[in-house]
Amino acid sequence: MNELVVVNNLTKVYEKKKIALDHMNLIIPRGKIIGLLGPNGSGKTTLIKLVNGLLTATEGEILINGSQPGPESKSCVSYLPERTYFQNSMKISELISFFTDFYKDFRPERAKMMLSNLGIHEDARLKTLSKGTKEKVQLIMVMSREAQLYILDEPIAGVDPAARDYILKTIISNYNENATVLISTHLISDIEKVLDEVIFIRNGRILLHDTVENIRECKGKSVDAYFREVFAC
Repeated sequence: MNELVVVNNLTKVYEKKKIALDHMNLIIPRGKIIGLLGPNGSGKTTLIKLVNGLLTATEGEILINGSQPGPESKSCVSYLPERTYFQNSMKISELISFFTDFYKDFRPERAKMMLSNLGIHEDARLKTLSKGTKEKVQLIMVMSREAQLYILDEPIAGVDPAARDYILKTIISNYNENATVLISTHLISDIEKVLDEVIFIRNGRILLHDTVENIRECKGKSVDAYFREVFAC
């Protein structure tokens, strides 16, 4: 079965009756790199948190590999949040040990190889690293799992262009053909070259779910240009 994530009639209403997701329906296939794109407040973060089991839906359901968000689904989802959540006092070697103990699918050798390629020492403490290097370390930890779904929330925000290229290369090189990478970002032009599909979301609803190739052929423009046209950015 090619369906990795199935979203049925998904609705999330916060306090004061703020509707974040409005009866959303979506199918995310296996083996793709997909951009989750939309302006601030469109519902991207809410959807990501619901998939990760960090929020509870008001109505509808999410199925990940056939299971609702919970211990079973979390074992196959590798999540990179927008904000760094590691403790600054930790050494990178301690992070590797933590991930090795916590995730059965974590590959410490892969993490060590990527760290070595960047010249990042395992005995370094996070508090001594720059913001960009911390984000690289966090991405390396996330991509060193043999997950079925990688969810990356703004993985290239706040880093220099060279670092962005490395991060995109890391994403492409470290997921298997049956896994899917879902990337939420505002920097569309920077990631467009690695995307297979895009999802446009606004006001908690899906406006578009299409292949990058089809958008270029049918619209005669890049995803970034078409996004700006649709959302009048």
